[in-house]
Amino acid sequence: MKKKLFGTLGTAGLVLALAACGTSDDGGDATSGDNGASDEETTVLRISASNTPHAEILEEAESLLEEEGIELDVTIAQDYKIPNIALDEGEIDANFFQHQPYLDSEIEAEGYDFAVAGAIHIEPFALYSQDFDSVDDIPDGGTIIFSNVSAEEGRALNLLAEGGLITLADGVGYEATLDDIEDNPKNLNFVNNVEPALLPQAYQNNEGDAIIINANYALEIDLNPTNDGLITEAGDSDNPFANLVVTQAGDENREDIQKLVEVLHSEEITNFINENYEGAVIPVSE
Repeated sequence: MKKKLFGTLGTAGLVLALAACGTSDDGGDATSGDNGASDEETTVLRISASNTPHAEILEEAESLLEEEGIELDVTIAQDYKIPNIALDEGEIDANFFQHQPYLDSEIEAEGYDFAVAGAIHIEPFALYSQDFDSVDDIPDGGTIIFSNVSAEEGRALNLLAEGGLITLADGVGYEATLDDIEDNPKNLNFVNNVEPALLPQAYQNNEGDAIIINANYALEIDLNPTNDGLITEAGDSDNPFANLVVTQAGDENREDIQKLVEVLHSEEITNFINENYEGAVIPVSE
């Protein structure tokens, strides 16, 4: 499995980075050449993914996909914007990092013509604290930090409501904003201007009384939502935040894309996720 890295680049930098990595110009059906194999034997599928757990899951799926004649060319994404820019510009065939509410917000903001090929797993939100072992211990006037992703504000607030720290207006669901808080008995302060990738650093620096972190970033600093979270989001079928394989519209039914989704739903990959992430990543069946 080939790997490379997207940093936080502008579009021009992105194109240069891809060119430097030898990305083909043929839309993703590149084939092995030096080993004497014919063009039909191996399809190179270019996909951008977050490092943890997405790229790790893809690496585990590599041998299964090779049996289907598919070689993965994975670009590690360290930014939420670049994978969708790359997909829109045809530099990759798919990306694997985002959930439906974020995808919807990106489509609305940028006009992307994307489609979902499959939902793969949920990474639960959890509330973490270095100082407190229970939400009851969080002091009056305490500070709660969460991400600046607008599509996840309601998700964070619903988590706090589940833990009894706030009460939200009836019926707002995951569309909730800070304006929908009806009761805040501890007079908590909310800081929601932090990039998701910086939340682990904020936790390590003990910048707030408690911090909501998505499991993919929590795993990077050895936090597990099941074991370490003061409140942990349910990963059931009502959770709309499953991470998706996303393509340009019309490519979601491509044979190689469908084979990828099929393998990611396989028993082998489901077992890998359950055994390696211990509840920090929850497989979904479709």
